[in-house]
Amino acid sequence: MFSITNYFAHVPDSHRIGLLLLTIGLFWHLENRQSWRLDFRRWRHALTNARFTLVDGLVQLLLGFALLRELDWIEFHNWGLVRQLPFANQPVVHFIAVFVVLDFLEYLYHVVMHRYGYLWRFHAVHHADPHVDVSTVLREHPGETFIRLTFLLVWVFISGSTFWALMARQFIQIVANVAAHANYRLPERLDRILSFVLVTPNVHHVHHHHQLPYTDSNYGDVLSIWDRLFGTFYTLPANELVFGLDTHPEPADGASFQHLLQQPFQDGIPEEELDWAPEVNAQPVSTEPLR
Repeated sequence: MFSITNYFAHVPDSHRIGLLLLTIGLFWHLENRQSWRLDFRRWRHALTNARFTLVDGLVQLLLGFALLRELDWIEFHNWGLVRQLPFANQPVVHFIAVFVVLDFLEYLYHVVMHRYGYLWRFHAVHHADPHVDVSTVLREHPGETFIRLTFLLVWVFISGSTFWALMARQFIQIVANVAAHANYRLPERLDRILSFVLVTPNVHHVHHHHQLPYTDSNYGDVLSIWDRLFGTFYTLPANELVFGLDTHPEPADGASFQHLLQQPFQDGIPEEELDWAPEVNAQPVSTEPLR
């Protein structure tokens, strides 16, 4: 166990970036395994989403320094909720507690981003993607990156996480978030089992449906248990899913990167500039909404 905690206590950023690229590559292959032809529209969409990593990286660098200083302060003062638990000095207990507490707080963060108008304007950039696939996980407005990491500073302060436990959780979070956005669906029977605890692609696709109440459902980050506990868990047949936002429809060829950066400060794309038709995921899945 020491070797694991020691690794995550000193893990370089290049390992997290490598895991992200490897996971995106794997699920990109799964999404395209039935067709090897070059789809320029799909690549253009992915490259537009990937451009967000350039501007988001600057925000992450800035708040990353603040996070490191906070973790040092927490360690020095032995501060935080998790550190007050019995056997909190045991690595397994500490990690499980940190994982569960932070996952719940990330659920709350997601609800807040949907419920408060100006915050929603930034998060809507992610939701407006009409072609959800693995690249959508990269589509985060730098304003939302700043908001998300600011909330993370608060969540880490509340939880009292160690650096190694936070990094270990982020490794799991990277794989889970990429998988949840993949344009790939699990078999119904397998999904029913996994989604009882985890956020699967089938579950997260419902969150990306273009209309309420489904847009405001399935907020979970890695675990789906919070949605089930708080009545925000929904299902929707795949042949009824339409990705995007009805309030922010995008052109058939996708919105430009410049427009997406400006979107939180605008009311949307003028109707005369649109040539938009919803894309329906036609693969059958189950059944009725649960609440």
